[in-house]
Amino acid sequence: MNETPLKLSIILPIYNEVASVRQLLNMVWLQPVLNLEKELIIIESNSTDGTREIVKRFVSAHAGVKLILQPKPRGKGNAVREGFIAATGDIILIQDGDLEYDTKDYPLLIQPILDGKTDFVLGSRHLAAGSWKIRNFGNTKIRSLLMNFGGIFFHGVFNLVYGQSLTDPTTMYKVFRRRCLENLHLVSDRFDFDFELLGKLIRAGYTPFEVPILYSSRGFQDGKKIRVFRDPFTWIWAIFRFRFGKI
Repeated sequence: MNETPLKLSIILPIYNEVASVRQLLNMVWLQPVLNLEKELIIIESNSTDGTREIVKRFVSAHAGVKLILQPKPRGKGNAVREGFIAATGDIILIQDGDLEYDTKDYPLLIQPILDGKTDFVLGSRHLAAGSWKIRNFGNTKIRSLLMNFGGIFFHGVFNLVYGQSLTDPTTMYKVFRRRCLENLHLVSDRFDFDFELLGKLIRAGYTPFEVPILYSSRGFQDGKKIRVFRDPFTWIWAIFRFRFGKI
């Protein structure tokens, strides 16, 4: 923990985000990351809405950006795992391909690692909101309520199984030293990857340090990709599977 990281690798999986991808890419590119060199790795999963063409134009205009073009969508977890393989930075930060999270939080997420307080940071939406009601889908109040209750349930199950008291285990902002991935065998392809990565890092001895972050939820009509009748079952399986299986 005494070494000073020199480079930040930002892993950015993107699929069918034509409405916001230009804005997001510019935000990530322009966001200062303290005194670190920035390595941006984009994994584009063969979008059907024109996103791939926008991403390719962005990469051609910005030297040094790494672009991985997947032949078909294999899930967020699969894309992030490909990004991990390509990463060369001392610190890794995972960024979703939409605008729910604010890139202005990058320095806040990175600083505890630079200060030697931790090797692993989670950006907590709940700490910033001061509430469990972080999802607001406009006119779909019932769906918002169900999603918020679902968050409480899955967070509670994870904390119970792993002996933690985290406020936001499912946050997208997971930031850690690249060496934390050593000896981890990651296999998940979809959103169960979040539980796998977090669970295996904890089992490897890395205690998450939570910091409050900004969050603006989007609804399913805006492109949210979770499948409510499929993914929750994989999350429960992942919580127990990766708690008691091999790291």
